[in-house]
Amino acid sequence: MQFDPLSDAFTRIFNAEQAGHYEVTVNPASKMLGSLLSIMQASDYIGEYEKIDNGRGGSFRVELIGAINRCGVIKPRHSVKRSEFDKWESRYLPARDLGLLILSTNQGVMNHYEAKKERVGGRLLAYIF
Repeated sequence: MQFDPLSDAFTRIFNAEQAGHYEVTVNPASKMLGSLLSIMQASDYIGEYEKIDNGRGGSFRVELIGAINRCGVIKPRHSVKRSEFDKWESRYLPARDLGLLILSTNQGVMNHYEAKKERVGGRLLAYIF
């Protein structure tokens, strides 16, 4: 029984990465998970990914490249003002400018560097380094 599909997906990705697998299947597929995977791919944490339509919610096949040290979702989903990114970076990331905080804003899902550049706040979803 899945209560948080994002948490399950990040746990599956992290466990497969630690076990040395080259790919992992994550289900169920959603637009939110797809946008998180595209951010991770653009930042070179994962390789290619594709959506598989199996008639039961779909799934993503994700190619792993061995670049993830730790990833996870942030619960509860804290609201973040644009001036508070440094506080949350120090809480969830190991060092300054190492890793990403992924957040949902009114302009879409983006990492915290883009949110600083766009000067918007939002809700924290996940971290990865």
